[in-house]
Amino acid sequence: MRVLIAGGGIGGVTAALALLRHGFDVAVFEQASTLAEVGAGIQISPNGARVLYALDLLAQVEQVAFKPERIEMRFGRSGRKVFTIPLAAEAVRRWGAPYLHVHRADLLDVLVAELRTKSPSAIRTDARIERYVTTDNLVEVQLAGGERIVGDVLIGADGIKSAIREQILGAESPRFTGCVAWRAVVPTAALGSLAPPPAACVWVGEGKHAVTYLLRRGELANFVGVVERDDWRHESWTEKGACEDALRDFAGWHPVVRALIENAGDLFRWALFDRDPLQRWTESRVALLGDACHPMLPFMAQGATMAMEDAWVLAAKLKAHADPVAALAAYERARKDRTAKVQRAARANAGIFHRRTVLAKLGTYGPMWLGARLAPSAVHARQDWLYGVDVTANAP
Repeated sequence: MRVLIAGGGIGGVTAALALLRHGFDVAVFEQASTLAEVGAGIQISPNGARVLYALDLLAQVEQVAFKPERIEMRFGRSGRKVFTIPLAAEAVRRWGAPYLHVHRADLLDVLVAELRTKSPSAIRTDARIERYVTTDNLVEVQLAGGERIVGDVLIGADGIKSAIREQILGAESPRFTGCVAWRAVVPTAALGSLAPPPAACVWVGEGKHAVTYLLRRGELANFVGVVERDDWRHESWTEKGACEDALRDFAGWHPVVRALIENAGDLFRWALFDRDPLQRWTESRVALLGDACHPMLPFMAQGATMAMEDAWVLAAKLKAHADPVAALAAYERARKDRTAKVQRAARANAGIFHRRTVLAKLGTYGPMWLGARLAPSAVHARQDWLYGVDVTANAP
């Protein structure tokens, strides 16, 4: 069986590797001229690390990643800790796999190198799939320029602006959240004593928050700052912003946060849009994967990990079912409720970090402080439903 994949990002390449491991032929079509990720960090929780382990890639990713020692919440202006709980050893003990911070480009490099080793001709760049046609026995795609290619299955892993999703479901209407996100990656050597802590750290404030963590064995620091403002509504990961604008958004904040902004070579900003779970992910021999079918707000740090879970489950379902149409339907059933739950959780988290009044802060952060001091394991237990799932161990 030949599986065509639209999109050469983390989800698409992970899907190609999982499919190869399950005995399928794959072809990945990436519209860009090179397979590269923008400069940003991501968090790979234990449920995603298990997929990397199943692909025999966890050790390689660990070599270029950073394992956060703990989870922290701090007040954005003072830097005072709301709570801190251990993470590095606890993740392995409780959920059976590490928690990793990794640069998107580093992760993609590992995935692409493995794919090129396993199937040297699997990836085509400068190849954008514009549309598809299905029959009872195959799917045919048309590339920009007119070339037509035939396969047995088509996977749309082509991101939040997926052309494959649009053909299945039509144009979407995402909702602007009223928040804009800043992001940057900064060498820690440039920060000196103002480098962020070796933790997954969220800094909370009135109408805004920041997230900081280390990447690439601690050589880089990742910054994401989310601000409530409606004067910027461009949903793009690659739109550059001005340092003075970001500093204005975080005026009066802790020196660690401001140092990250001041030392960023490039600052990017994008408007955050929310989307409801899709009615369906499949059409005959075509299925969606990752951001193409469940784009998420960043407040659960699960976008890449959910795409990696999708990839493994998709390959397992195709292996378990002789009929590709039935396999893709089974894949959708297996993944839809879980990813929708994560989407809802991310939406719910959006306001937790932006409490404005003293009472709201006490009501939200007081129980967090108390729980972390008295029962840190109970805090971790709240993530068991998410981090404790191993899609590689489940029967098809």
